[in-house]
Amino acid sequence: MIKNWKALSSLLSAAMLALALAGCGNAATKEGAGNSQQPAQEQSQEQTQTDLKTQYPLTVTDATGESFTFEKAPTKIVSVSPAETESLFALGLDNEIIGVSDYDDYPEAAKTKAKMGGINKPNEESVIAADADIVFGGISLSEDAVKKLRDMGITIFKTDPKSIDDVMNNIETFGKITDHQEQAQKLIAQMKQDVTDVTEAVKAVKPEDKKKVYIEFSPGWSVGKGEFMDELITVAGGTNIAADKEGWYEINEENVIASNPDVILYANDVVEDSKTLDQIIKARSGWDQITAVKNNAVIGLDANLLSRPGPRVTQGLKEVAKAIYPDLFK
Repeated sequence: MIKNWKALSSLLSAAMLALALAGCGNAATKEGAGNSQQPAQEQSQEQTQTDLKTQYPLTVTDATGESFTFEKAPTKIVSVSPAETESLFALGLDNEIIGVSDYDDYPEAAKTKAKMGGINKPNEESVIAADADIVFGGISLSEDAVKKLRDMGITIFKTDPKSIDDVMNNIETFGKITDHQEQAQKLIAQMKQDVTDVTEAVKAVKPEDKKKVYIEFSPGWSVGKGEFMDELITVAGGTNIAADKEGWYEINEENVIASNPDVILYANDVVEDSKTLDQIIKARSGWDQITAVKNNAVIGLDANLLSRPGPRVTQGLKEVAKAIYPDLFK
């Protein structure tokens, strides 16, 4: 059982609802009609501030295929996803945000907002009482919760990012909805620069020299291909040993030993039965023979940066790259 909500609150989604999650992570599986978004469009440097003003009415579509038309910028916003909350605050919407999930802890101002319950199933009474113009939900928001709240007449805009480009596309969309496009483009530009910094640093790594990487965000759980955390490893120049499967899944310990990763990454705030995640990893039978363990390359990363598909995801990318190739980032 996954127990640490603080390490996984923005990572595990509807298919893992049977598990007791733990933290700020957000393990995603494919929910309903959730679709991967396209990369955010480049904005011309010659665009004026007037060009970046939203023209209403504005119609947008979310990851479930639902369309929404806004006659004006929303003035009362609720977010029940830590990643989306971070994005909205990064766009300068502090005054408009009136409620967040119980697990939203960044930026500091998020802690002062009214609490709306969990990320899988928000508190319906709290959400209704907030009377928000729009409620943003992330990859962990269950399909049933989306349907129920929509049936109550609540505008639920759900995201399902599978890549860094998807995250930037969401931020661009949030900027359009809220008439904060200029702020969105500045944020996206910085995120793109972060990606460029990493790709430039690791571009000289030859295919045969790429390090094998295993990542564990909660005891016994890793991520395969098709999710943003797998992309972080790939863009950082590593090879994800768990990429033979898709999505988030429970690992086979013998397979990890056989794959013999050069680097093991883990969420550094996970604690189970008074043991940190690295202690759990190193204590497993046979894992002392893994190259990463023998070379002391078992590295803890900030769980929020590692697992939240929000504006700091490219900071997480940088941390992943530094952990895999420390010599390239001195």
